Amino acid sequence: MLYNILLVEDDKQIREIIVDYFTSKDDSSFSVSVAEDGQIAEDLIEDNEYDLILLDVMLPKVDGFSICRYIRKKSDIPIIFLTARTREEDLLYGYELGCDDYVTKPFSLAELYAKSQALLKRAKGTVLSQVISCGDISVNLLSLDVTVAGQSITLAPKELELLSYLIAHKNWVVTREILLERIWGYDYEGGDRVVDNHIKKLRKSLGASGKQIKTVFSKGYKICE
Repeated sequence: MLYNILLVEDDKQIREIIVDYFTSKDDSSFSVSVAEDGQIAEDLIEDNEYDLILLDVMLPKVDGFSICRYIRKKSDIPIIFLTARTREEDLLYGYELGCDDYVTKPFSLAELYAKSQALLKRAKGTVLSQVISCGDISVNLLSLDVTVAGQSITLAPKELELLSYLIAHKNWVVTREILLERIWGYDYEGGDRVVDNHIKKLRKSLGASGKQIKTVFSKGYKICE
């Protein structure tokens, strides 16, 4: 199977090295397209389908974090950030936005290749799995059925989206800002109090299992087993 990758990197030398490494191996199953700035990347993503995106953080015109946010509004394409940033805050922010992995510059091409292969295999398996779970709570992503301790419950649309997102990122702290952007949209003009109100309703709908949703003071929420 041939996988289509989009490499978004403004350094020409790095682009050429990665493309050569990914496409010249005897067992290569990759076709690599490139974008040298964020605007070109967004245009390519809008017009094409990719299996994986290798995304530099610091880019001309549109930065990598913004591109990741843009992608996650419409797709669950696996994303690996290529970055020289090593601060924990930057890494956590990238994960909150929805990236799947990081490779820190300078990086090993073999490591990047292996991580790309692993993510694609995992993504293929995820497509086949309809159900995500955390503790007693399960969501079928295709039928949108929700069960708690084996019992079916009905959730309002926003509650269902919130629950699905939290379970997909279980044990992670998800900020109110990220929830606003992912559930209500980047252009939503209301305050983050709407998140708190819907979390309150969601907990009530989940009954005793609502306690799995933890409030992280001054940050947001996370769901645990």
